[in-house]
Amino acid sequence: MSTPHPPLPTVTRLGSVSVVRHGESTANVRYARAKESGDVSVPEGRTEDTPLTERGERQAARFGMWLAGAIGAGDGPGLVVCSPYVRARRTWEIAAGVCEERGRAVPPVVYEERVRDRENGVFALHSAPAWRAADPREWARRERSEEWTYRPPGGESLADVALRVRGLLGDLDAVAAGRRVLIVAHDAVAVAVAYVLEGLGAPVPDRPQVANASVSAWHNEGGRLVPGVWNGTGHL
Repeated sequence: MSTPHPPLPTVTRLGSVSVVRHGESTANVRYARAKESGDVSVPEGRTEDTPLTERGERQAARFGMWLAGAIGAGDGPGLVVCSPYVRARRTWEIAAGVCEERGRAVPPVVYEERVRDRENGVFALHSAPAWRAADPREWARRERSEEWTYRPPGGESLADVALRVRGLLGDLDAVAAGRRVLIVAHDAVAVAVAYVLEGLGAPVPDRPQVANASVSAWHNEGGRLVPGVWNGTGHL
């Protein structure tokens, strides 16, 4: 049996990549409470429209203070790529507002579908108890499956998220060479970025916890983006 080759590093001209997860959302709170209480209710609406909580807005403001400091020190991003989902857009809007209040130049932002959250298809907005109650057989299939490859009906696996993130990073290399890029998005996107930047043939990761408003960052060393901090929350 041949020895597996170590991951082949992703070569890039980007100066750095940072990912911040959105602040706490109302869905984050509802899912946690449902897990404790067993509540199986499912709200009306779209997951794209889920807002931040008051705590989430405070987290976004603290991230903004951290970002203002980075910009003042000359280490801020030259481009922001933001998820179009309300919780991510609001996180960026609050952070950008703090930077402006402190007299810092706010970098340009693009809203990009490829950094949207992982899609849960027919189980969008379902907490774990609600999902299990709605379709016990599908929940059992989910429990038997590897999380990296499990795809709910009409939804995405984490591997699917990594595929779109890989394409985005390649495009950024072409249009933003030499720039520091900040991605304002979701926990699944942060995990996908880490996986893609580890290189071709990287092992499938366990899904680590990524805290609300946490920052993960990679910097360029010799044409490869190497990890600097993962799930950093010191600014909060």
